[in-house]
Amino acid sequence: MSRPLIVQKYGGTSVGSLDRIRGVARRVKAAWEAGQNILVVVSAMAGETDKLLGMAHELSERPERREIDLLLSSGERVSSALLSIALHNIGCPAVALTGRQMGLLTDNSHTRARIKQISADRAQEVLARNHVVVCAGFQGINELGDVTTLGRGGSDTSAVALAVAVKADRCEIYTDVKGVYTADPRVVPNARKLHVVSFDEMLEMASLGAKVLQLRCVEFAKNFNIPLVVRSTFDEEDEGTYICKESPDMEDPVVSGVMYDKDQSKITVKGVPDQPGVAAKLFSALAAESLSVDMIIQNVSAEGHTDISFTLPTAHLKEAEPIVQQVADAIHAKSVESDSLISKISVVGAGMRSHFGVAARIFQALSDEGINVIMISTSEIRVSCVIERKYTELAVRALHDAFDLEHEPERVTEPEPASSVEPGEPE
Repeated sequence: MSRPLIVQKYGGTSVGSLDRIRGVARRVKAAWEAGQNILVVVSAMAGETDKLLGMAHELSERPERREIDLLLSSGERVSSALLSIALHNIGCPAVALTGRQMGLLTDNSHTRARIKQISADRAQEVLARNHVVVCAGFQGINELGDVTTLGRGGSDTSAVALAVAVKADRCEIYTDVKGVYTADPRVVPNARKLHVVSFDEMLEMASLGAKVLQLRCVEFAKNFNIPLVVRSTFDEEDEGTYICKESPDMEDPVVSGVMYDKDQSKITVKGVPDQPGVAAKLFSALAAESLSVDMIIQNVSAEGHTDISFTLPTAHLKEAEPIVQQVADAIHAKSVESDSLISKISVVGAGMRSHFGVAARIFQALSDEGINVIMISTSEIRVSCVIERKYTELAVRALHDAFDLEHEPERVTEPEPASSVEPGEPE
């Protein structure tokens, strides 16, 4: 019987000191001795990425993104080498590899590159020798041979992409929390840890501010059906949260969680000529610079003009503002306004597909607290509202209480129906 192949990813806090690296090494060795093939992906030590970025911005207000990638990739290389050294020291053979050595090829979008392919031949060769592979996450190379990085949280994406490439049985994400919660426990003390979450729910949560997993990591896992486990590095007893394909009983809870994202800003282009193609010019210009937008609202036209508002990550606001202003001038819009004092609050749940009244409860809960809703967007399993940032924590607690997320949902058990499978039909 072949040994199971497990990918383990350890975040920055998990490898934040030499003592913690030793602890990770012991955990990896235990899994290896238990008969598992192990490929480990590591982030930079906690604080290292911010430290490197800070030095770059001391030297230049807008450092070149190519050089930023080369600089930031060093953090994960340090972590991978140190963990490999620690593993060797306790009798567990290991080989540290960079993104380049792993064969992780990306596009040319520096600081937010997307993975195009992974050869993983080198990793397979190391695993075949019964060695642990320790890979520097967050990084790859483009077709020119330049180092690229995958954006914040990119080590999660590296881990799942590598899990796909090596055909792993599952991917375990180790972090400083015990799993996925109904809300941020720092904001809602009675938030409950979820045992199982569907890929679709996790995709929404990741896109809406849940810091536990990066969005692209969940996309990879869903597309290739790689089960994910989110667990605490510091609690070996807790089983964490299992993320997988949706099953019918996942629809029992109407709402699974309340997410928030304070790192959002809003840009409004006022007095836009109400003509075909105007919005396309605006959003094409942003897309050309790899700037993604989130919620978009266009007001009803009045006297041949309208207003277009959209949200985007605050980190991209300074980069987006001159682009939007340039387009606004070209289309003869009246003005451009920015607002960085907003938050996005979202309620997520697979059960929304089959239940009504969720939006009404959301708006009533916010109204009861005197919180005004600025923008609204929805999907099949999510309702999001933009509000003033100062009300963020209050809104999250109000919505968590409104849906009674502190308690496990009651399951309605129905008697099993008699088999209705006719002869000759597949069961």
